[in-house]
Amino acid sequence: MKKYLLGLLFVLAATLTGYSQTFSYGLKGGINYSMGGEIQGNNSTLSYWDGIAEGEGALGFHGGVFGQVNFGKFFIRPEIVYSSLTQEFAIPKRDENTEFNVQTFTIPVLLGYNIYGPLDIYAGPVYSNILESQIPDEELNDHIVVQNTPINAQIGAKVEFGRFGVDVRYEHSLSDAERQAVDFINSEYGGNQGGANKGWFNDSRLNQVIVSLIFKIGGPGLNEGRRRGRSCY
Repeated sequence: MKKYLLGLLFVLAATLTGYSQTFSYGLKGGINYSMGGEIQGNNSTLSYWDGIAEGEGALGFHGGVFGQVNFGKFFIRPEIVYSSLTQEFAIPKRDENTEFNVQTFTIPVLLGYNIYGPLDIYAGPVYSNILESQIPDEELNDHIVVQNTPINAQIGAKVEFGRFGVDVRYEHSLSDAERQAVDFINSEYGGNQGGANKGWFNDSRLNQVIVSLIFKIGGPGLNEGRRRGRSCY
């Protein structure tokens, strides 16, 4: 992980040396809507839930930094982002949905193209490190183990005006599903009359729609809006 980050910073520094006039950087943050996941009950004694609960999308949040190097109408945009994802599962015999929470540290490296004026499109791979993944301890006897350091993919578009912009993208997991056993605390799920007990987390992969606000700290064209405002007087 550290070698990867150091390599990325080295490449970025070398790029800045040759293309300092076309480099911009700043902050980003916003919300994410997660999708995916599947939990299946195990009816081992003919009295417990044996159905399938599909993940129901829920909102999370993210924040991070970005850099962008332009090559004419093309650009490369590395980012470093922390994300908190939440997915809900409607398991019978429980008043509230079961929440699956995941915290990630990701490094997207995106290749983009300027369509026209402030509108850009982009796509690229995402290195993702899972910091934590869990269903609350009071509901589960064991921990959820999510495949670490998976490679995902993102595609999206952004518009920027001066220092500010809006970014909308979709992230898709490229990992294979990893089935694992789960042991629910039965008293939290309706007791022995049809409640959840043993089961399987068939698929813990999460895809997401990401909406970000962008704030540029440095780069070309940041004062264009101000200059246009002065010309009106």
